[in-house]
Amino acid sequence: MPWLYTIGMYTAGPAIRLMFRPRVEGLENVPRTGGAILASNHLSVADEWMLGAVVPRHIAFWAKDEYFNTPGLKGWFYRAVMHAFGAIEVRREGGRAALTAFDAAIPALRAGDLVGVYPEGTRSPDGRLYRGRTGVARLALLAEVPIIPVGCIGTDAVQPIGTVIPRLGHKVTIRFGEPLHVAGQPMDSSTLRAITDEVMMRIQRLTGQEYVGRYAPRRTASGPRPAGEPTTGDKGSGDKGSGEKSAGDKDTGDNGEGPAASA
Repeated sequence: MPWLYTIGMYTAGPAIRLMFRPRVEGLENVPRTGGAILASNHLSVADEWMLGAVVPRHIAFWAKDEYFNTPGLKGWFYRAVMHAFGAIEVRREGGRAALTAFDAAIPALRAGDLVGVYPEGTRSPDGRLYRGRTGVARLALLAEVPIIPVGCIGTDAVQPIGTVIPRLGHKVTIRFGEPLHVAGQPMDSSTLRAITDEVMMRIQRLTGQEYVGRYAPRRTASGPRPAGEPTTGDKGSGDKGSGEKSAGDKDTGDNGEGPAASA
């Protein structure tokens, strides 16, 4: 386990549990050993540190490449922290570049690590659950590991989008569903979509969120982009050109923000 993550488990973890008192349900569904994907809804930056505080194992989260490539002293600090936490770099431009995150995640999963993934690809702008991107299914099939659906409830009140300092006094619940075993299924587009839809259905059952059958709008410097507005490389809201593309129509798991980036 990365050294900084280990320190955090015995310092920050207990402090988070004491201050926020998250209710945890179904933790027995997370295997004590062996690789698995934690596929969660994404309401807030708080999702990651709440999950890290309640799961007694290292979770490798994807982190946007700016944290690894920023120049100067600030960049050195970011890189040191990311490596110390065992984070996986993901390239935000999508396509082949973003697939390098898979190259790092697959060995980690096969070596018995947990990897945290947000199938929506970005934080929900309005608290609803959006259509999942098929990167989560592709990763599970390639690494031959189960997918554990996770539902985070109340984290958007603890740390709303745009806020830095978490807020006390809000109820938080973290629910873990039963593992979804997918090993041995074919790697075709219809199977990837069916697995992803099943994952999202299970997440919705855990959270009770309203489900939206389209991809979440990407965030821009001025806030969320309108859901129907295409972005560079996008072709509307369909699968093609919306995060499910590149060589052989491979899904990066995200639409330019990375499979699990907290953008």
